[in-house]
Amino acid sequence: MSDLIKEIEKRKTFGIISHPDAGKTTLTEKLLLFGGAIQEAGAVKSNKIKKGATSDFMEIERQRGISVATSVLAFEYRDHKINILDTPGHKDFAEDTYRTLTAVDSVIVVIDVAKGVEEQTEKLVKVCRMRNIPMLVFINKLDREGKDAFDLLDEVEQKLGLTVCPLSLPIGMGADFQGIYNIWEDNIQLFLEEKKQKVGEAIKFDDINDPSIDEVIGEKAAKNLREELDLIQSVYPEFSREDYMKGDLQPVFFGSALNNFGVRELLNAFIDIAPMPQPKESDTRLVKPEESTFTGFVFKIHANMDPKHRDRLAFVKIVSGTFKRNENYLLVREGKKMKFSSPNAFFADKKEVVDESFPGDIVGLHDTGSFRIGDTLTGGEKLSFKGIPSFSPEHFRYINNNDPLKAKQLAKGIDQLMDEGVAQLFTLEMNNRKIIGTVGALQYEVIQYRLEHEYGAKCTYEPLSMHKACWVEADEKSEEFKEFARLKQRFLARDKYNQLVFLADSSFTIHMTQEKFPNVKLHFISEFQNA
Repeated sequence: MSDLIKEIEKRKTFGIISHPDAGKTTLTEKLLLFGGAIQEAGAVKSNKIKKGATSDFMEIERQRGISVATSVLAFEYRDHKINILDTPGHKDFAEDTYRTLTAVDSVIVVIDVAKGVEEQTEKLVKVCRMRNIPMLVFINKLDREGKDAFDLLDEVEQKLGLTVCPLSLPIGMGADFQGIYNIWEDNIQLFLEEKKQKVGEAIKFDDINDPSIDEVIGEKAAKNLREELDLIQSVYPEFSREDYMKGDLQPVFFGSALNNFGVRELLNAFIDIAPMPQPKESDTRLVKPEESTFTGFVFKIHANMDPKHRDRLAFVKIVSGTFKRNENYLLVREGKKMKFSSPNAFFADKKEVVDESFPGDIVGLHDTGSFRIGDTLTGGEKLSFKGIPSFSPEHFRYINNNDPLKAKQLAKGIDQLMDEGVAQLFTLEMNNRKIIGTVGALQYEVIQYRLEHEYGAKCTYEPLSMHKACWVEADEKSEEFKEFARLKQRFLARDKYNQLVFLADSSFTIHMTQEKFPNVKLHFISEFQNA
């Protein structure tokens, strides 16, 4: 038992989130570099760096220079095992990111120094705050001209509704950028080279008023630094790990991921303060990591990771106990026992078979179509983990079969892609027509491409102007509901799990419906029901 607790204490599982292009995947690469996991880091777009990013391994990602799927990477650093989930920033793949956030214990939010807080960052931070996930903020690209540090801190507080606590401060910015004062460790890190690619050794100071600081960074910069530190002490709260863990306080670090600057400080502080694997609520009780029996849940399914083998992998986050290879585990929804001869640990597209994994780890299980997102695996206990949401889509299209002889392949393809959470399927109550709803328009291309290349089925789409899908919660026997169903029958559909959905054509319709039928509740988020 004490071995299990030791393993749990060693683990940190976190996600990196941001708006596209803020430097999320580049930061992931540099963290791996510090962990000794890769020898040369790649950037997603940089032309100077020929190597592609390790975490972008799908063909479509390399073509477009964006991440479209969450990738899982693990490495060891300072006697800790660190699991990173690098999420897509592009809004068309936001649903994958939202679900990934159910599998992390903490989050690093990356913000571009020039652009500040962007739209996608706001949405993602909102989801983290709903769940009280501890967040660390990393303000990136300091080697470029950008907004003033204090303006950025204000923007983070106002737009994201966070309470920030700076744990490092930049000395200058852009062309004048000299380095970083690390408040957490009380030292200064300077750029040594003219080209600003190498990081100098940390210079330690016992006292910020030490005159030798003036010699190192210049009188003007030193004076500025002292004034800014005074300001920080008087304006911002002191760091409290307890408040950070509750999601009430967010430490902020500055740096440049591309130039390796401030990344080690971020990683060191992260190891000191970030939570180890946390308990998770199920439908029957709170499951704690140190329990001896295994439990875990599927938060992502990825088909055809290796196109040659047509394999589907279910990503399972381990919540409690030890997961062992070749042992029987219960898939709760189906009530059937399964065993896995080759569970994988991840390193982007490289996988290795592992004999045992512990809470906080992510394992990949080969799947023949048994798993759905949100499924729970246990050592035998009948419980299901809650809180894997499905969000209302923003785009809707009818899907039509282009080849009547391939109806079976199309149905199978749609079914499996929906299991994977690529999009959502709604079947109209009135005429059984199928509608595909996605968070972003780019998903339709992905679905069409994959149906043709992976399932041999061709489809076409028909436009449908809908505003939102609302999950309906009501007493189906009541007169009010019957009247609602009679008036709105053309707009009622069932989702994949047979829940009733109202497809509203405008926000005005939603507003009027809620006024007219107050006991019919409309929700924009559905927890995935394990029907």
